[in-house]
Amino acid sequence: MEQCYQTSLGKHKERIKPAASRESSTSPLARAMDLKVLCALSVTLLVALSTLAEGIAPPTKCQCKVVPRERTNCGYPGISAAECRKIGCCFNASVPSVPWCYNPKPKKVRKVCPNDPYTRINCGHPGIKPRECTRKGCCFRAHPAGVPWCFYHRVVEEGNVPQEMSPVSL
Repeated sequence: MEQCYQTSLGKHKERIKPAASRESSTSPLARAMDLKVLCALSVTLLVALSTLAEGIAPPTKCQCKVVPRERTNCGYPGISAAECRKIGCCFNASVPSVPWCYNPKPKKVRKVCPNDPYTRINCGHPGIKPRECTRKGCCFRAHPAGVPWCFYHRVVEEGNVPQEMSPVSL
């Protein structure tokens, strides 16, 4: 059973095979390749979802140094230390009558200027003056030629400043 349709030109008619007959003409090799692609996509999706399900990175020891009376509850009654850390919280059961699973202190961050001139991201315009650049909250270094002299800083965690960065002095 074939169906006809009219093209946008109006004078021309083409014959189209129904979907059932098109599928039966697909080679076994093509069907196997479709199955392999589907399997590969499924595996990729499973890996991505399992990575998300593993939880949040545990807080650092410094973030967990919270005075017991200032702790704010982060878990539920009876939560284990492992489960508490898995959800990104701190756990310390040494002090009674305060939350054992509690919220960590926020991470300390600082602004740094990349020392590698080839990683700079332009923050200004050609001929920008140092004062105008720093007013925009950007870094300024008038060397070398051919790279931005006014460029954005990077925000990094305190204590994790890479060697190729230097602190911002505003």
